[in-house]
Amino acid sequence: MTKYHAVRDRLLDRLDTMSAGDQFPPERDLARELGVSRMTLRRAIDELVARGAVRRRHGSGVFALGPKLDQALIASSFTEDMRARGLTPGARILDFERSPAGARIRRQLQLAEGEEIFTVSRLRLADEEPIALEELNLPCTLLPDLRAEDLENRSFYELLLQHDIQVANSVQTIEPTVLDAQEASSLGVPLHAPALLFERTSRSAEGAPIEFVRSVYRGDRYKIRTELTAPSTQDQRQDKSRT
Repeated sequence: MTKYHAVRDRLLDRLDTMSAGDQFPPERDLARELGVSRMTLRRAIDELVARGAVRRRHGSGVFALGPKLDQALIASSFTEDMRARGLTPGARILDFERSPAGARIRRQLQLAEGEEIFTVSRLRLADEEPIALEELNLPCTLLPDLRAEDLENRSFYELLLQHDIQVANSVQTIEPTVLDAQEASSLGVPLHAPALLFERTSRSAEGAPIEFVRSVYRGDRYKIRTELTAPSTQDQRQDKSRT
């Protein structure tokens, strides 16, 4: 292990004892404490910044960000997810529009040409910290009287249940991306910062499309968690019998 990697691992150990917002000692003091050059220390901190473990504020220092929020690959809303973590979910309306659906949204929601949709852009928050940008598209026929204030700091799925509409299944894709200038500004991160792009189409039990959602999550605050289970011995035997 190189000296640089050893310093990085010692900084990671230090982060385990720190809370979000705690500050590292000044660079000169930290380099002396670790017994390395400031150049080596900077390189290690640069990697932690890229990982999303710390944030460097020019003129102020380096601050711990705390652990990333992990998203399990199961069906759950942002509101449910944040509440389960003990965080207060929030949703700030950025834009609300009623207009004819474009070709891509028509395909996703199986709409005829000229049919209208509501497009709602929201900033999703956890304990008031910006986490994601969400663009929600739904047929106007689903909730004809929808208003922007209906979705301010409120779960869309809870609103649906109040109208006896329930999401039965969803298909979601996830891919890496980087933030453009407007997205970065809204989320309070640098231009071209890494992010996760989620696209989801949800349907009712009858198979009717309910929503098409495009969400961009901060890469420095979010990660995906999967649970993998080894096949049982019986399953393995069955697989062998088919070959």
